[in-house]
Amino acid sequence: MSGVQSVDRALDVLEALAERGGEATLSEIAAGTGLPYGTIHRLLRALVDRGYVRQDEGRRYALGGALLRLSGVAERMVGTWAQPYLAKLVELSGETANLAVLEGDFVVYVAQVPSPRRLRMFAEVGRRVLPHSTAVGKVLMAARPDTEVASIVERTGMPRRTANTITDLPGMLAELERVRGRGYATDLGEEELGVHCLAVGVRDGSRVVAAMSVSGPAERIDALDREELAGGMREIAEAFRAELGF
Repeated sequence: MSGVQSVDRALDVLEALAERGGEATLSEIAAGTGLPYGTIHRLLRALVDRGYVRQDEGRRYALGGALLRLSGVAERMVGTWAQPYLAKLVELSGETANLAVLEGDFVVYVAQVPSPRRLRMFAEVGRRVLPHSTAVGKVLMAARPDTEVASIVERTGMPRRTANTITDLPGMLAELERVRGRGYATDLGEEELGVHCLAVGVRDGSRVVAAMSVSGPAERIDALDREELAGGMREIAEAFRAELGF
């Protein structure tokens, strides 16, 4: 293999692992990449040696700790690149705009542009929250199969944050189906009473890799045309997707 082809195929292997939740067998990687077993073996040996992949005793391969160094830097860069697009969301809605990603079982806020209004919402960048009670979390979970959603909430639980929080799996799966159908998610006082949020996904092809949201006092969010707001947010999210090169 040429150097460029080797890099391309190594990235195929890493993406195949990511698409299977971070770990897979050799046969699953082969099915996901279409590469010969011998080629995959050589690539995995190099990736294991560099710490980007690890092999467990059951002969399964998983994404390795070395990726954390890259992901931390990339996350900060993405947060910087998101600023002008979040500013457009603030201009569109008048409310605070956020960018969030799903890290493991938790939603992490990676960027924010605050509303210019005196009464405004604030989510600290770097804050980690459970996904079931937030609009960004619902968008990120809605892009995943129900079986994966069930595994997430089984591990984290679904604690009641307010009287409006969805706390059972059937209720959450029904909510995520609504999110898929309309193309956006809402948090209507489910994380914090008196605060409403609306979120849309940022796509990399068929995958949702991040969520963009606006949040504010319930009465101000409810006064906006929800469908019109969501449509404008999707346009901004699509422009951000193009900026990232997806």
